[in-house]
Amino acid sequence: MTKQNLVNYIAEEAGLTKADATRALDATLNGIVKGLKEEGKVSLTGFCTFTKQHKEARTARNPRTGEDVRVPARNVVTIKAGSKLKDAMN
Repeated sequence: MTKQNLVNYIAEEAGLTKADATRALDATLNGIVKGLKEEGKVSLTGFCTFTKQHKEARTARNPRTGEDVRVPARNVVTIKAGSKLKDAMN
């Protein structure tokens, strides 16, 4: 499903215009990003939990050349499915 498909679904389900649905989806996504930046964790109870994790710098190996490559430190996001999402998939 693409973002546009999701906007169309939200508009239809909530009785909104596509413009309003787009703004609602963008606000939701921006809220998730803001929560991760400020608190490091966003929980949507029953659906999923987004968690920011810091990965330290490390040395990796290029499998093609065998050369060592330095991978810089970075933040990554992990997503853990909640019980309602897990149940919906099975």
